[in-house]
Amino acid sequence: MTLSAHDRGAHRPGSCEVQCQAQILELDAELLSRHTASLTAWLSLKASPRHVLDLGCGTGTGTFALLARFPEAHVTAVDSSVSHLHRVREKACEAGVADRVSIVQADLNATWPNLGEPDLVWASAALHHMADPDDTLRRVHDTAAPGGLFVVVEPVGLPRFLPDDAPVGRPGLEQRCHTAIDRRNAVQLPHRGADWGPRLTAAGFTIEGQRMITVNAEQSHFEAVGRYAQLSLRSMRRAAADALSADDLIAMDQLLDIDGPLSILGRNDLAVRTQRAVWVARRT
Repeated sequence: MTLSAHDRGAHRPGSCEVQCQAQILELDAELLSRHTASLTAWLSLKASPRHVLDLGCGTGTGTFALLARFPEAHVTAVDSSVSHLHRVREKACEAGVADRVSIVQADLNATWPNLGEPDLVWASAALHHMADPDDTLRRVHDTAAPGGLFVVVEPVGLPRFLPDDAPVGRPGLEQRCHTAIDRRNAVQLPHRGADWGPRLTAAGFTIEGQRMITVNAEQSHFEAVGRYAQLSLRSMRRAAADALSADDLIAMDQLLDIDGPLSILGRNDLAVRTQRAVWVARRT
């Protein structure tokens, strides 16, 4: 999901940050591809959907997983970022499925365009960015076809990469970054970590399934882990800088110095440890 102006507040990311965010989304898609495929296979569908709506599509993680799972479906990919949507279009052309993807640029906190009547709505890491998520849920309910499914996937905390005793001299650095970011998110993103079950029910959906996806991708099995960790820690360093001590900032900069002796890219103990909560609801 791309942040809207409301989510960012006064901060507007520059082109480098947007590019970094896109790279993180691409690496996240690569490392979680098996879990995403498993999730789409788990869905209980009365018939293969013909129209799928991907809300907050980012660079297309859900879009392309859904295209692969449902070969007869057309996906409408919605996001507020023009650059992310351009990447979705590029990938669709490269994969030979451009005729099965429609691109819609919209900030759903400001406007709700005509999105047709989808049989399946997918929202991954998107709802907690909404200024009024209950209104969003009602709009999704009114948009979805009768009997259609709505899949909500939300992160549970921030991903972890380092062992608890790392780095040398500043153990627990990653947790201190998380604490600082969680404190800020409690104000800027108050719906992150919400239990979406009761809110989906209140919007008129019937909950049909819920599950937790646990990811533990070790560097020894996934070459992309190091790069994903580097980009994510760089983003965390920007977000938590004001709350970290001078020593913590020095330690973080040493990890992020790709040519330095303490570079995170030189470690052999990295892993991506994260969880995603999933709700599947039906419009009845």
